[in-house]
Amino acid sequence: MISSSGRGRPGRIGARWRPGTGAPGRGTTAGDGQESAEDTAAFELRGVTKNYGAVVACRDVDLRVARGEIHGLLGENGAGKTTLMKVLIGLTPLDAGEIRINGKPTVVRDPVHAASLGLAMAQQHFSLIERLRVWENVSLAHRGRLTKRGAIAAVSEIGARYGLESSPHARVEDLTVGQRQRVEVIKCLSLDPAVLILDEPTSVLSVDESRELFRILRQVVTTENRAVILISHKLDEVLGATDRVTIMRDGVAVETLMTADADAHHLARSMVGRDVLLQAEMAAVGLLEGSAASPLADPPAARTAVSGPAGAIPAPDPSEARQATTALHIDDVEVLDAGGRPLLDGFSVTVGRGEIVGIAGVEGNGQSTLGDLLSGLVSPARGTIDVGGVRVAATAPRELLRAGVGVIPEDRHASGCILEMSVADNLVAADLDHYTRGRVLLDRRAILERARRLIDEYDIAAPSPLTSMASLSGGSQQRVVVARELSRNPTVLIAVQPTRGLDVGAVEYMSERLRQAAADGVGILLVSTDLEEILAIADRIVVMHAGRNMGEMGRGEVGVERLGLLIGGHGS
Repeated sequence: MISSSGRGRPGRIGARWRPGTGAPGRGTTAGDGQESAEDTAAFELRGVTKNYGAVVACRDVDLRVARGEIHGLLGENGAGKTTLMKVLIGLTPLDAGEIRINGKPTVVRDPVHAASLGLAMAQQHFSLIERLRVWENVSLAHRGRLTKRGAIAAVSEIGARYGLESSPHARVEDLTVGQRQRVEVIKCLSLDPAVLILDEPTSVLSVDESRELFRILRQVVTTENRAVILISHKLDEVLGATDRVTIMRDGVAVETLMTADADAHHLARSMVGRDVLLQAEMAAVGLLEGSAASPLADPPAARTAVSGPAGAIPAPDPSEARQATTALHIDDVEVLDAGGRPLLDGFSVTVGRGEIVGIAGVEGNGQSTLGDLLSGLVSPARGTIDVGGVRVAATAPRELLRAGVGVIPEDRHASGCILEMSVADNLVAADLDHYTRGRVLLDRRAILERARRLIDEYDIAAPSPLTSMASLSGGSQQRVVVARELSRNPTVLIAVQPTRGLDVGAVEYMSERLRQAAADGVGILLVSTDLEEILAIADRIVVMHAGRNMGEMGRGEVGVERLGLLIGGHGS
């Protein structure tokens, strides 16, 4: 239900949007001799500066985005990318500089005003009301100007056209993270923007869904002369989908170049300020059996000989081999939804001490439920869970914590941290019993001492332990979660989508931390829809489909054809 004007007028929702018939391809953004550079600019930022107290989020940033192009915006977490776009759409006021829309100086008052100017942003951290239905959330974006029938039709048509299908009548609180991402993008597209800003839009989409989204976006910018801003940490995505790319580092736009002139190494180096070992390279090296050039070549058996947080792991005794070498064993577990439908259907998996086991599969096949199960948020209808050879009644989070289970949750904002609390309080949230004096008082001195030590050990970019979690970048927030869980010396660590939404430098850091934890004897269950991530660090891969274990293979046994069959639900 997007209008065909391409001028970003949200009032035309009732019209049926039809893409043009031009062939998809690179946008004609400059050099065609038809329009001046000023005329083709959808918007321009000049000298934009934004401070949060003593912290400079953006410093003297210039950015020009043309109609008819997809413009990539790259940078580490906290580099200023999202802040810059929030300034553009009026979510936060600028401290210095100028915004020009269609060549005219403009003060963008708020997101509603921005929508009237043809600007819309689908944010990485959702602006949805969970208790409302999908169509109601879409309707709210139009401030009452869209009827129930129109909103339902918009959800259905935009979802079908963009490959972002979502049930209009579903409540947001019942949707997976991936489904909520779809709703956020649908809501944004329903405003018919001339400038569409997408903040990590594919972080929870499958490869095929991402490919389809970018195909449609390419057609839209080519045939309707819109502009798209793509904020992404995925270098291959930016290289394949954009026309130009601007890299930000420490609040400054350090470089803008044509995508055709860039490569992954150049982008990563410009983002981080140093050379970075890219995940694709790690995956390739890891698949070369016996390669001594990479730490990924260390076999799991070598890791289990390394002393762990609780001391050296003993040599297995035949009578106690399972308890000595197994960190986690899930056997024939079934979890049902409210309607009795199986979310986990007889799922089984074993993780050895010092082993990284990757759970691969398309989003929505039970991965979130598996994470909830091992967090104590849902209870199994049948089956057993053993941690370190000891049976655990997984009916509450505290039982799993005490058993030695650490969890990096799928959504750090929803269940990984409390944004309103300080870094120090978040770091001890799972161990408050150890920091109480008497029955009421907390030992604040001990809490702050531990926080300072972990901030230093895990290189958390926080001015002080008392800094609010909400003020940290996504990468630093994730480091706080990892520091809290690993500092508890767990037997097994459940890492669910641990690099989702992180930049290339933070991904490298997270991968190294997981490998080091395994080398220290911790069993790692890595749940990720990013196959590259799994291939880079997992010793063994288990494929999940419809809540079942479809099959598994060692890293050296991975074959593309077999892996594709298993992911598609065809057992080996």
